[in-house]
Amino acid sequence: MNGNGGPIGNVALLIDADNASPDSLDAVLTVLAELGTVNIRRAYGNWSKTSLKGWASMTHQHAIEPQQQFDVTKGKSATDMRMVIDAMDLLYRGRVTGFGIMSSDSDFMPLAMRLRQEGLPVYGFGTAKTPESFRQACTRFIDVGALAASEREEPAQSASSVDETLLDLLGAAWKAAKRDERGFAKLSEVGQLAGNRSSFDTRNYGYKRLSDLIQALPNFTTERRDDGVLYVRRVR
Repeated sequence: MNGNGGPIGNVALLIDADNASPDSLDAVLTVLAELGTVNIRRAYGNWSKTSLKGWASMTHQHAIEPQQQFDVTKGKSATDMRMVIDAMDLLYRGRVTGFGIMSSDSDFMPLAMRLRQEGLPVYGFGTAKTPESFRQACTRFIDVGALAASEREEPAQSASSVDETLLDLLGAAWKAAKRDERGFAKLSEVGQLAGNRSSFDTRNYGYKRLSDLIQALPNFTTERRDDGVLYVRRVR
């Protein structure tokens, strides 16, 4: 599910430059447009490191504010702490209506949960190795590798290889949705129910839309009716 509910305002993108790649920034900004305009763009790290050279070259191109954090103590991340402090400052100023967090670090799980408790959507962007704790703490978590595949219109995995967890999630959402006498439910309602239970996003499977993913799964059948609404039924 893409989570398209229409733009809702002022979005802040906070980037853990130590744990995120600049290669996916364009696609991330496109996804965050679902929430509103990304007016606040900050990248955190020790900019004296050669490993952040890629991010340094992006700061002017994408109007990103580089936030310098020196490595004060070995094994301790001043970057993480600064990001959390800034996020809470932005939250309590009351001008931000959504957050994007680019990181594969599970340390941001409590931050994502806290922001969501205040009613703000949090979109997480990380690699396939991102711990499940951070993934589930986000309103939506999007694998940047799969996101790149969806931008190229290439499914990240074939329909036959989709995991049972996803099938169980979609199946449970279909079962909970209002169904007609033939067992069909509105796809939009199924998607909403699935999104309420999980940080699931169709882009993690290389599809831009839930309809594309559902239609690729042999476990479901769909039909578009005269009113233009797409309906879905589980068949196996």
